[in-house]
Amino acid sequence: METYRGAHQLDALGDPTRRAIVELLAAGPSPVGRLADRLPVSRPAVSQHLRVLRDAGLVSSDAVGTRRLYRLDPRGPAELRAYLDRFWTTALASFAEAVAIDAARDHLSTAHPATRDAAATNPQEDLT
Repeated sequence: METYRGAHQLDALGDPTRRAIVELLAAGPSPVGRLADRLPVSRPAVSQHLRVLRDAGLVSSDAVGTRRLYRLDPRGPAELRAYLDRFWTTALASFAEAVAIDAARDHLSTAHPATRDAAATNPQEDLT
């Protein structure tokens, strides 16, 4: 089975503190200290969460003087969206198929009896 990076990103976002960090970084780049000041966890804990987010491709960092500035990596959310879109596309296709089946059943239930009988004996024929 092929492994998708989006699954790893979902795992990283499974933690509420990491989701909060992502939301804070969505407002703009920030150093660890500023993130830690806005979260109910220690600075070392924020650093560990940032490492997980960086490994998942959701966050990147740049050295600015003596500290690191963290920001969202735009490729990460794009990969996550592509991963989730696979499921959305499949769900939409399944929904369209279900609607078509229901429409065919409705058509048969209101069709002339001879049409219903013909469709019942030869289900391969077009019902429209």
